[in-house]
Amino acid sequence: MSRTEISAGGVVYRTEGGRLQIQLIQDRYGKVSLAKGKREPGETPREAALREIREETGIEGRIIQLVDIIRYQYENEKYGLVDKEVRYYLVEALGGELRAQQEEIRGVEWFSPEEALILHKKSGYENNHPILRSAMEMLGLKL
Repeated sequence: MSRTEISAGGVVYRTEGGRLQIQLIQDRYGKVSLAKGKREPGETPREAALREIREETGIEGRIIQLVDIIRYQYENEKYGLVDKEVRYYLVEALGGELRAQQEEIRGVEWFSPEEALILHKKSGYENNHPILRSAMEMLGLKL
């Protein structure tokens, strides 16, 4: 019986000076990614997504809708094969102060949608790319 682990995160966006911006983080491995983390006991995936975004990036947000769920397996030293499920939400930034949680990530910044796609394609995780594209389409962007 394999163990299941649920994580949640988001594609965070804001409008600054009439322009849409997308938040990307640089994770501890130096890869471009989206803020996410493991669900804690008693938490819903939606609560986990907002908490992880707040902890990792300093930004308070609200969930607009589910973008997609990524499923994969990985080998854990302690538990063996783990079924991993990551729920990504489209999240509107409401406030807070942008700052990277040093223990977890190397950096966090806002990018134009075009910059975000190029940067993510170059230095991101392949399975996150469709998430980013879907979120941008939900925001009405023509890609």
